[in-house]
Amino acid sequence: MNMINKLLKYISFHESSAQEEFILSENNKKNKLGSSHTENVSTESEKSLPSDERIKEDNKSGHLANQNKINNINNKDNISAVKRKIRKPISLSELKVQKNTKQDQHEEPGDTCQIKIDTCLETNKKILKLLYGLPKNKDVVIREFTLGTTPEIQGFLVFIDGLTDKALQDMLLKTLMLQTKEKHLGPDANNAEFMIKNLIPGNQVNTYNNYRKVLDAINYGETAIFLENLSHAITVETKGWEHRAVSRTMVEQIVRGPQEAFTETLRANTALIRKMLKNENLITEMIPAGVRNHGNVAIMYINNLANPMLVKEVKKRVASIKTDLLTDSGLLEQFIEDHPYNLNPQVIATERPDRVTALLIEGRVAIIVNGSPFVLIVPTTMFDLLHTGEENYLRWQYGTFLRYIRTLAFYIAFLLPGVYLSIVLFHHEMIPTDLLLAIAGNREKVPFPSVVEVLLMELSFEMIREAGLRLPGMMGSTIGIVGALILGQAAVQANIVSPILVILVAVTGLASFAIPNYSMSFALRIYRFFYIVLGASMGFFGITLGLSVHIFLTVNMKSFGVPYLTPMGPRVAPGTDVVTRLPLFFQEKRPDYINPLDKIRQPEISRGWIKNREAGEDEETK
Repeated sequence: MNMINKLLKYISFHESSAQEEFILSENNKKNKLGSSHTENVSTESEKSLPSDERIKEDNKSGHLANQNKINNINNKDNISAVKRKIRKPISLSELKVQKNTKQDQHEEPGDTCQIKIDTCLETNKKILKLLYGLPKNKDVVIREFTLGTTPEIQGFLVFIDGLTDKALQDMLLKTLMLQTKEKHLGPDANNAEFMIKNLIPGNQVNTYNNYRKVLDAINYGETAIFLENLSHAITVETKGWEHRAVSRTMVEQIVRGPQEAFTETLRANTALIRKMLKNENLITEMIPAGVRNHGNVAIMYINNLANPMLVKEVKKRVASIKTDLLTDSGLLEQFIEDHPYNLNPQVIATERPDRVTALLIEGRVAIIVNGSPFVLIVPTTMFDLLHTGEENYLRWQYGTFLRYIRTLAFYIAFLLPGVYLSIVLFHHEMIPTDLLLAIAGNREKVPFPSVVEVLLMELSFEMIREAGLRLPGMMGSTIGIVGALILGQAAVQANIVSPILVILVAVTGLASFAIPNYSMSFALRIYRFFYIVLGASMGFFGITLGLSVHIFLTVNMKSFGVPYLTPMGPRVAPGTDVVTRLPLFFQEKRPDYINPLDKIRQPEISRGWIKNREAGEDEETK
């Protein structure tokens, strides 16, 4: 009866306060009357107990002897639950002590991990109905059946309607109910082994002896099979929920290269990676994440290439997360990053399987969250965030040119407005005379100081950008373009801002759009306002001071043990794919700062046809 007692405790934790007060009052009445017998209180907990007929049948096995004990335990648990709700407030010192002693004890109340599956089929059915809130819960289905074996065996299926494939369900039921009539089972036959080997057509079949594992499987789209006199359940993979098909990339769009993007389905994402990276050493490990959600996070790496210490660190951080829900990689990123108070992103988030494959082959680790179309890659550096997947598919001259343009846009995105204010307010001598007169003439009728003018335009541009993102479909892009043009022209004609400032803000906005990583672009937009204040208050001295602090903080950052500004600071072995991208046949080694087990990517002479041609020319010369 241990399992029943634990289940009753679980049920009592979730009962409403009204039911608890009713139980408490009933117990007080019984104490006053001095009654020696236990009354049957009509609560959900007592409804969960076996029926009177079942109790009579099991009288010989001891169920009747434990009936009063179960009721007493249930009542005590409900009374203690009421007392917990009305206890006095604790002091601040006691709260600190409890926080320090229980900071790692975030668990789901009434967790059913230790509840074992009972051999009684009816008991298992009642427990499942309580756990899933049946019959109130309408999408959980319990389907009873009878195996046509000799002798007949009673059983039932449990699955969630909408998460399973109907065709697989029909095939499973047909097999269990129709194809077992000619099977004969002896009295000592192993029913589970017989069904797995002879009846169940599923590819992935598992057996569990506790409810936590069974519930996780059911919640993930599998079907659980319970049989009479069997102390464990059989789970069959019948996943078949509706999901978005693989489509084109929406965020990281490129002209040349693969066009597939990840979806919200975990297995589809791992399959997309395996489709591109056909290697038996590619490992996919599943780590449970979420206390109440009980979801899965996949860790992918190449076994004989990725550093074992890196893999161990990633698994440790993911497994140690104690939170209720992880539905997207953005939530997981905030839990595992090294510097949560720094604006710079420390993890690569990409929707492109080809880019994940290219980074895995360097010795990195991919983290995939079920329900997220973005995959996280660790470790990362600042230079990785300025790269795109398209550069690998273009000639090295084209890729280098694009990186130089992107690097220029990187500095313009957060420095240009601050530098403009520094020159206009403090360093007039740096501006040519004609340009200075033009700026002064345009600002003659503007009533605001330069810093207010810049802040007004920057905030307006940010609001237009946000409105364009939130409006649906083509309306968003239309508002973004037309709104910027109309507001800019109207502001100039109304003498609110100067024309040169409109140009400056537009160039700054375009530069931020050129940053390929969305998180990095967001960080630069925030940094821009800091440099505006520094430039307007202290001129170039403020800009220099801000850059010094900025570089100091960035140099001290790390991503899973890798310095953020590697390979520039600290200096490591020179690479061929940082800012300047050299030809592919010069990229013989993997990045040294990742410390892969195999540092050689390709031989020094990777173009074998050139070697053969040179050998042929030498023979002709001889």
